[in-house]
Amino acid sequence: MIFHIVSVKGFLAKREFARHLNEPRRKGPLSIKGLTGVTQQITDATTNEETAQDGGFVSDYLLYLLAAASDVASAQFHAQVRKAGLRVPEWRVLACLSDTDGAMITQLARQALAEQSRLTRIIAQMEERGLLIRRSDPADGRRVRVYLTDAGRALAAELVPQARRHEAALMEMLKGNEGAQLKPALKSLLAALDGSADPQG
Repeated sequence: MIFHIVSVKGFLAKREFARHLNEPRRKGPLSIKGLTGVTQQITDATTNEETAQDGGFVSDYLLYLLAAASDVASAQFHAQVRKAGLRVPEWRVLACLSDTDGAMITQLARQALAEQSRLTRIIAQMEERGLLIRRSDPADGRRVRVYLTDAGRALAAELVPQARRHEAALMEMLKGNEGAQLKPALKSLLAALDGSADPQG
């Protein structure tokens, strides 16, 4: 089957990667040195079996590449998010509100990549924990806006710089000007997809 890409050896390397993420981390700036070593093991373990499939569908499929890169790149930082006592959707809400405090739930659902009814429940749980608060829109009482509390703002202020350092370390892995081209290319793709999804566009 085309999705059976990784051999037993590759599976064991990925299991080692998962074990690495669960190990206690020494205090200090976030580093991906360990991540680099373990992902290299995965690459080495799968090179031989993937070489024969270089021209195959999955190994060159855009959506697979986007998902696989996101999965591996997110894994280590999401471990830090969980150590801070948050689930990934909660971290996304905090990050979005650190940019636009007072956002509406519809806007947060889009940016946090969550279905709106599910995000509403997550926001209610975060409000119970004292991380944010919901208030009626002064201009339209039918609308609800979400704001960070002092505790939520402090947690966002701790995690956002860690996320920036993790991103910078990932970009350093890319060769030449690939890093400079990556985000503009993805933004262009998102803009094109948003335009194609807009019936008025």
